[in-house]
Amino acid sequence: MLTGVDLEKRVAYFHTPQAIRDRCKLLFERVLADESEHFQLDLNRLGSVADYVLTTMQTHYPSGDIPFHSRWRHFQVGSGDRPPDDAEGHRLARLENRLKDLDLQQRLRCKWDLTVLSVLLDAGAGSAWVYRDPDSGQRVGRSEGLALASFDWFWRGGLSSDPQFPLQVDAAGLERITLADLAAAFQVGSENPLLGLEGRWHLLQRLARALRAQPQRFGADFPRPGRLWEAIQPESLQGGIQAAQVLRAVLAGFGSIWPGRVSLAGIPLGDVWPYPHLPQTEVGSDWVPFHKLSQWMTYSLLEPLQQEGIPIEGLEELTGLAEYRNGGLFVDLGVIQLKQPEIAQQPYPPGSTVIVEWRALTVILLDQVATLIREKLGCSPQELPLVKILQGGTWTAGRTLAAQLRPGAIPPIQLLSDGTVF
Repeated sequence: MLTGVDLEKRVAYFHTPQAIRDRCKLLFERVLADESEHFQLDLNRLGSVADYVLTTMQTHYPSGDIPFHSRWRHFQVGSGDRPPDDAEGHRLARLENRLKDLDLQQRLRCKWDLTVLSVLLDAGAGSAWVYRDPDSGQRVGRSEGLALASFDWFWRGGLSSDPQFPLQVDAAGLERITLADLAAAFQVGSENPLLGLEGRWHLLQRLARALRAQPQRFGADFPRPGRLWEAIQPESLQGGIQAAQVLRAVLAGFGSIWPGRVSLAGIPLGDVWPYPHLPQTEVGSDWVPFHKLSQWMTYSLLEPLQQEGIPIEGLEELTGLAEYRNGGLFVDLGVIQLKQPEIAQQPYPPGSTVIVEWRALTVILLDQVATLIREKLGCSPQELPLVKILQGGTWTAGRTLAAQLRPGAIPPIQLLSDGTVF
């Protein structure tokens, strides 16, 4: 029987990028040994995938200056040809202009508030939903549309309980939000349905409870997600912060908001799923962590630190994101092959062996493609971390292929989404 100390160590382990790689590798090796009933692998095609992704990177970022794969990219959609410093037409420029006279802590609180809100609302929107940009009239769907909707909601003060400080997310502001408020902010109606709308609303309510339950992380007097930075910042900013430390803070701070996930010692672990073909020798021995949304949030929280000149260490330790664009890339280019054609013809819940295996393969294959790309370019993981390859990159390539192959750019394998997984 595991002791309390052992359980704490196990929880800490499942909150590390290393645990993601360790556990996903077990499934990767099982598929490679042809022990999966769903998939087989053709690793001879990995070189072609690397070439395709590298071409995509060079097309979109010919200078080689690739930004992070983070939520902040999506806030730039709809700006057309306006330059980034055009405060009249660019959302991010307007935000920077509003924050320029605040101190570092206040700026980071605001940006982290926005990031947490927007990432939590970023689960798959479905192919039917679109957001009409009030400024340009442009109709934007999927992740970018969700980003613009959440940004505009935040900008209008829809998540703040204090009219004097509209650009914030706080517990009281979240608690007063109704399902109708969320639907209105995202322009949802019978002709514009959004997948997982009610799940997203429940997620915001659980976020409010998590903020109030952890004053040591989010503040006792006025809990806000953005105050998480103050709870973890080092005494000296000159030495920077470890990327994995931000991930641990995200997992510890927001772990309680995820519905229907496994727990250990009463602590919800988040995006962790049982896999029946792993040996059940002790608690958690058959669990596979991914932490997709939490790592996406971490990457997105790190970007404002980078903007403020705070060094980020160990960025390459974080993993690729186990989601349908990255995973779809490997299916569409023939590295991951379906043993049964009907797998592509029906949606699966996130805990199914189909989805768990697909996500695990995606994590390992992203590492392998990243290695090939770095070898081709002659650079190190520190010079070209995975977060830039994702942006440059695998996510864009996966979406491009999906659009070429299937109406609505739907992924090759579909997930039954509750609005909280991808």
